[in-house]
Amino acid sequence: MAKSKKVLILTYYWPPSGGSGVQRWMYFAKYLKKLGWEPIVLTVDDQFASYPVIDQTLEEQVKGIRVIKTTTREPLRWYSKLFSGSSTNEIPQGEVNTKGLTRKIAAFIRGNFFIPDARKGWVPFATKVASDLLQKETIHHLITTGPPHSTHLTGQALKKKFQLNWWADFRDPWSTIFYNQDLYRLARSIKKDKAFEKNIVQNADGILTTVSGAFHEELKVIAPNQRFIAIPNGYDEELINSSERVPLEDVFHVVYTGLLTHNQDYKPVLEILSKLSKKHKIRFSLAGNIRKEIIDEIREKLPEVHMIYLGYITHKKAVDLTKSAHLLLNFIFRGAETQMISGKLLEYLATGTPVLSFGDPTSPLANFIKQGSHADLLDKSDNKGIQSFIESVIDTTPQNNFPNIQKWSRKELTKDLVKSVLHS
Repeated sequence: MAKSKKVLILTYYWPPSGGSGVQRWMYFAKYLKKLGWEPIVLTVDDQFASYPVIDQTLEEQVKGIRVIKTTTREPLRWYSKLFSGSSTNEIPQGEVNTKGLTRKIAAFIRGNFFIPDARKGWVPFATKVASDLLQKETIHHLITTGPPHSTHLTGQALKKKFQLNWWADFRDPWSTIFYNQDLYRLARSIKKDKAFEKNIVQNADGILTTVSGAFHEELKVIAPNQRFIAIPNGYDEELINSSERVPLEDVFHVVYTGLLTHNQDYKPVLEILSKLSKKHKIRFSLAGNIRKEIIDEIREKLPEVHMIYLGYITHKKAVDLTKSAHLLLNFIFRGAETQMISGKLLEYLATGTPVLSFGDPTSPLANFIKQGSHADLLDKSDNKGIQSFIESVIDTTPQNNFPNIQKWSRKELTKDLVKSVLHS
């Protein structure tokens, strides 16, 4: 009898959720279906989910995929309403706001009473619905993906009850994620969180990550005999090819898309752009979920630059915007150079537009980026290098050619997923 080609995917983020967290398994599911598999997605009903941003257009990418939605019980919507009056505007994303005593107290509560994370209220609902499904249908493969890493607790519970090939996917690190340092965690809370992580890493059939290197070595200390496989984020070739690269004329167009926080070193490049704007006509377009205080700061520092903030836009429009640019900026979260290669970075590279990133120039990520003919990762303090790179792009308007970029397409990466994970 042929083995079932059904794959149960547990993911908190799913369209109409927008942002980066949804894209990895949205695209894996899309291409698994095209490769003859049957992905079954178990997720949160968007009426109850704590999604920072919404992108209804992403639902087009997952048409025909079977999706099961459950309720949940969690505090983040109330947290957001408390500080902004909106159920989404203050949902944490990429940083923890600790300005003022009330926010510090909220961060302490989140870090010490909601372990491993504030979305753990989904676990009992997901576990019940997944158990019912597994009792009725023949499914051999289970994927849980985090953040939120509490999703893996459901995987652990299901593994105990059913014969499953269960892989836990770490899109980002768990206990060592950079923003945990802002949650005022007590020693016992850190210990409890690490115990959760250890149980998952040891008991899953395998661990998926977006990068290897230091991240794998960190996890191997917890489970030296575990199977670790890195399948990076990528770019969707269909999406990239849906629009041509046509940079604006008569102006040097600089673009940044995505989340921008105080955990990223964006300030030094503003000084260089301000200096160059005295000789060149520059437009700086930003799109994404960016706090008003940061946008106001950028406007103040670039008085002679035509700055446009588009707010959060659809994924398709974001790609179109990058293809209208002469230069794409990429600000790495501090300390995250060894923890992830973002899908946004791969999309940047796939557009053929020059890319300037900021982070640790000695990191493996820097070596990866520098493979591009017009791509670099520089330290925030390298003013001479930053100015030189930007001026070279202004003077020559080059195209950035990245070697073997096709192997980073979502379709090719899904083939790798099938070979390395679903064959078991």
